[in-house]
Amino acid sequence: MEVRILFNSAGIEENLSTGWGVSFLIGDSVLFDTGEKGESLLNNTKEMKVDLSLIRDVVISHDHWDHTGGLGDILHGRQDINVYACPGFSDEFKAKVRSGHNRLFESDGFVEVVKGIYLTGEIIGEYKGGDISEQAVVVDSDKGLTVITGCAHPGIVKILDLVRNKFPDRPFYSVFGGFHLMDKHSRNIHSIINVFKELGIKKAGPTHCSGTESENVFKKEYGDSFLTAKAGETIYI
Repeated sequence: MEVRILFNSAGIEENLSTGWGVSFLIGDSVLFDTGEKGESLLNNTKEMKVDLSLIRDVVISHDHWDHTGGLGDILHGRQDINVYACPGFSDEFKAKVRSGHNRLFESDGFVEVVKGIYLTGEIIGEYKGGDISEQAVVVDSDKGLTVITGCAHPGIVKILDLVRNKFPDRPFYSVFGGFHLMDKHSRNIHSIINVFKELGIKKAGPTHCSGTESENVFKKEYGDSFLTAKAGETIYI
């Protein structure tokens, strides 16, 4: 299984747009998050020769602009896309999806989108003193479980615990995406890495909202198994 990084804050080539937010293409047909704006996402899909007509499922991790910015451009002119949101997303978000006649699914628990690709469904986290709904993607491949996160507002360890409980007999392989660790002290980051190691996670890639400190500590601990997740890269899971 391939995961292509369509958008992030850094890219492997100058012709790729970069900025705040992330977007991942899982296989050919499942898109996870859409970055900060459609113009940037469409530029990168063109440069990376991504066939947008193959996309059938769009998963949004949480209802923030840097993850939903390109959604309208992906849905434009289409009526055959399944959009997976959380029940706690805004009425405005849901109305925009429905207005284009694409199908909206509100995930409140684990669901299999296509064979081997699952959503955790809604997990409640905290953001600026209030609740926030978020979901992550889980891919079960020959190598084991890969967990891909948008921002992990509920906590990356909490997300991994839910995945472990859902798939108790499957080994972890990799975890990457936003870990939301920008305000965490290095000792907190090390404690999270200890959990990663206890779970047997072989490859890790904190990016986006994870913070420079987190990326540096994970890179030191994981060495050649650290995933940079730059726009234009392909991660094989």
